[in-house]
Amino acid sequence: MSAARAREPGEIFGPRTTLFADVLSVGLITAVVCLPLVTVPAALSTACEVLRGSQRGRPATAGRYLTVLRGRLRPGDLAAGALALAGALLLVADLALAGAGLPGARAFAVVAAVIGAYAVVTGLRACARAESLSDWRTAVRRAAGDVPRDPGGSALVLLALAAAVLCGWMMLPLAFLAPGPLALALTAVEVRGRGRGVGLAARDGSVR
Repeated sequence: MSAARAREPGEIFGPRTTLFADVLSVGLITAVVCLPLVTVPAALSTACEVLRGSQRGRPATAGRYLTVLRGRLRPGDLAAGALALAGALLLVADLALAGAGLPGARAFAVVAAVIGAYAVVTGLRACARAESLSDWRTAVRRAAGDVPRDPGGSALVLLALAAAVLCGWMMLPLAFLAPGPLALALTAVEVRGRGRGVGLAARDGSVR
């Protein structure tokens, strides 16, 4: 029986990724690859690709992850990671300055938080797009358009990130497993959005 036939109505992924151990193994190896920090986008993008491949009957395992990762970590992937790291440090610095009691700090903190949240959701949704495997600019541009077009999915991305951070904060060992469920959530949002037609115009390059 094919993976498509075995899939229940409304189920996004095939039966292999319903095994919790598969998601955890992908999360663990993703966490290891993320340790240099500049590799975070490529590592998360690879995890999403592995989970997305389960729709086509491909196994969601650490071995498959390493196979996909072999074609990654190019200069463009590392540049994307460096840019994301610089943006995160800038946001933390801005929020720290806002908390220092400067004039207009409260309004500045709100604006910085909104911009930061938009940037984070855009980056995460870009990692879930297939274009991130070869073209980060296209992935980011289309993800930025998907954020306002799919507010429900964007909210789910924020909730998934918050859950992953909370798990890591409550118990440090869970931080090495959290990337798996986070990648699963990102991929699910992307697949659901594609099924509902979110971003189709952007992918086709025109509005029909």
